[in-house]
Amino acid sequence: MRFVKSLVILFFSLLLFSCQSSQKTDLRNLAPAETLVYLETNNLGETLQTLTQAKSFQKLAKFTTDFSALKNIQVAVVVTGFETSEKQITDESAILNFKPRFALIGDTHSWESTAVSLVEINIGRFVKERYGEDIKLDKGEKNGIKFFHWTSKTNEKIFANITGSLIFIGNDETIIDKCLAVKRGEADNLLKNPNFVTAFEKSNDEKNLAFGYISTDGIAQIANLAGVSVAIGTSEEDVVRSFIAKILPVLVQKTAKEVVWTAQKTEKGIEDKIQIKTDSEISGVWKETLIGANNPKFAAAHFIPNEFNSLTRYNLQNPQIAWRSLLLTSSKQLDAISGKLLGEASASFLEPYGVADAETFLSAIGNEIVVIRFDDEGDETVVIAEIKDIEKLKKSVSTEINFKSQPEKQGTAEIWKSEDKLFTAVFVENILILGETESILKCLQAKEKGQNFIQSEYFQRFTNNNSATISVGKDTETAKKIVEVLGNRKDENQTSSSFYQTETRFDGNGIERKTVSDFGLIGMIIEQFEKEK
Repeated sequence: MRFVKSLVILFFSLLLFSCQSSQKTDLRNLAPAETLVYLETNNLGETLQTLTQAKSFQKLAKFTTDFSALKNIQVAVVVTGFETSEKQITDESAILNFKPRFALIGDTHSWESTAVSLVEINIGRFVKERYGEDIKLDKGEKNGIKFFHWTSKTNEKIFANITGSLIFIGNDETIIDKCLAVKRGEADNLLKNPNFVTAFEKSNDEKNLAFGYISTDGIAQIANLAGVSVAIGTSEEDVVRSFIAKILPVLVQKTAKEVVWTAQKTEKGIEDKIQIKTDSEISGVWKETLIGANNPKFAAAHFIPNEFNSLTRYNLQNPQIAWRSLLLTSSKQLDAISGKLLGEASASFLEPYGVADAETFLSAIGNEIVVIRFDDEGDETVVIAEIKDIEKLKKSVSTEINFKSQPEKQGTAEIWKSEDKLFTAVFVENILILGETESILKCLQAKEKGQNFIQSEYFQRFTNNNSATISVGKDTETAKKIVEVLGNRKDENQTSSSFYQTETRFDGNGIERKTVSDFGLIGMIIEQFEKEK
């Protein structure tokens, strides 16, 4: 997606100098009917200004950038397809690159002559900085529309067309031509898609900073790409990779029908709401089985240290039934052989957490499962669960733990360690703590010293919450990267961390996921700009 990222930030920059009018343009009318992914913001200035108001941003920034000049500027990105290419690294390995075919549509609300000048100067500078001075430029006017086409020595192309106050930028000339045809009324626009219209109308709110939509066909294409990427990152075994690359796209395509995203500013930060609409039969099952439990006790909180990378609480009325429903609905989407293989492999799905038999494990615990990660890579991970059947639990844990041996004692805790001492299981106060040894010691110390999650401001949010899952995590990187893009750092050595909170629920429409953070998904996109400066 690097073309999209780079051009969006460039577009933000050139619009800083635009003259503006207050009249809004419905950018949906300019998006082709075959658009797979659509993103828009109707007030670029407010959106960017919201990011700079976060405390973590202000702590690092030398000054707060004033984006009032961008007030009411509108920007939309349309993606109509994806291309893949493979770059061979060695004889044994290669990197897959995914390139979206996109157009960025912006209304500068300025004179056309201003828009032309800005495109020629700023886009031209960008292309030279990216591809070198040896760039071929074709420019002119056709049918009253100004155009600029840049071609690099490696045949990379950037296209820009200007008509009135509208600017179209992209990496595929046919998409821009289609947008212009839509503008002339010669081709259908995105409003022909009734699902898109319904999703937009339901989500439309003057408080929205941004709106996004992925169609059924868009999900299908993204799922195919994701299947390959996940397969490569999951295992080095060809058989495993092949299985994942085969079943993941099928599961996603047959389960998810559309994705709708909105971002709003709240007192606690930016709230991203993602609604994944699923097949009605599947959502009906999930609504009845993936139900959050009303469990305010949160006994595991006593064993959660104050310092961690991320914390997730799965709070389900019946974890075993929830697990079975996920497997059942997934298997029904696959052919008989793939469904059988998925069922056979499911027992080992929790192996990364030290669980050898997922079904037995989930039948032997209470409503609550807590997963704590102390590092970015996930090597220092701990699982905490309430004990319902201790003998079943012992049978479900990895064979690295020999429960027939005598446990170590630490207060009321019984501790078993693997032969290499890297993996540990602890039974204490009707609680199982399972995971990496040093991380488990941190959990025991948190309880012993009384310095734990109960003192956290997030504790009440966890206990007064009946969502199926709730997470909180620390972010130490995003603020400094966004400051690099939208401002200037005070001190290169100064750091600033923030926390994000995510809740997931399952309803009659599918999956609803809400995340509150300092910068939101908008910030995650802008964060990428810093890497490519």
